[in-house]
Amino acid sequence: MGNAAARRRYSAFASGLACLVTVLGLSAMPASAAPAAQTDYVALGDSYTAGTGAGDFVPTSPCVQTPGGYADVVVDLNSSVNLVFNAACHGAFIDYVDPAFNVPTLQQQIASLTAAGKVNRNTDLVSLTAGANDAGVNSTLFVCATSTADACKQAVAASVKAMPSVGIKLSKALASIHRVAPGAKIAVLGYPKLFNPDGYPLPISRDNQLLVNGGTSLLNATLAASVSSANIFHRANAKYIDVTARFRGHAVNDREPWIFFNAGPFLDQNGLPVLDQNGNPVADPRNFHPNIAGHGLGYAPALTSAVGIPQLVQQ
Repeated sequence: MGNAAARRRYSAFASGLACLVTVLGLSAMPASAAPAAQTDYVALGDSYTAGTGAGDFVPTSPCVQTPGGYADVVVDLNSSVNLVFNAACHGAFIDYVDPAFNVPTLQQQIASLTAAGKVNRNTDLVSLTAGANDAGVNSTLFVCATSTADACKQAVAASVKAMPSVGIKLSKALASIHRVAPGAKIAVLGYPKLFNPDGYPLPISRDNQLLVNGGTSLLNATLAASVSSANIFHRANAKYIDVTARFRGHAVNDREPWIFFNAGPFLDQNGLPVLDQNGNPVADPRNFHPNIAGHGLGYAPALTSAVGIPQLVQQ
């Protein structure tokens, strides 16, 4: 219900603000003013860029996207931005193909867009989220939501061991982007802390919430270091964008969450529970992703302010 209210508030606010800016801009713009330069924009990466949590999750294969994610918001509210393509996929790794789902990796997304001519020397902006799947976020969240603090601690420790590899893989991917789009700004957005350990009660314990948040902090630090490495060794023109401050006060268990969470089973389009091969209910794949407010009020303005795009989405 909180997400629905946030959706209505955001939709009304964004529509009204867009109209106001249009009216004021037309009335105040000098006759000789030149139109804003066009920004050719490409989005890549995992579920956070694919829009998961912004609306209904409709399974498709191999790449699941949800309209209304932050990339769509940026384009909808900034007429100078042209979204050439969003290749991000729910469940994408940086360079590992899960044989069970065969989701295109970040590196495959880069290669396919390069071959199609959608990423090239004219590309101005590339944004991405990547690394969480490579760090084992899904298994870590499952263990920490269903097991003891000791089991959660071991799961987070396993994730920590993967961090150096995540950093190396991401740095290589950023170098790949820079090679084919040398003039582009590359924006690497981090991940929000999912929990407020002092917020409303959840099925996951307070201790485990702290452990998961700590893992998120380390993942973000790894991403930031990877960006620095790519800039130093490959002159990648990349920027790490931290979103944790924007999401503070909007965790899963805060009064106005910007993170989607459904404790019940995932329902199909007919309202029936989706079952796995063993007949067990499947958890909602939107869980622990930005909801419509998280994309529109968190990620979208974080991106536009960091790369210098006129910002029409306000917190």
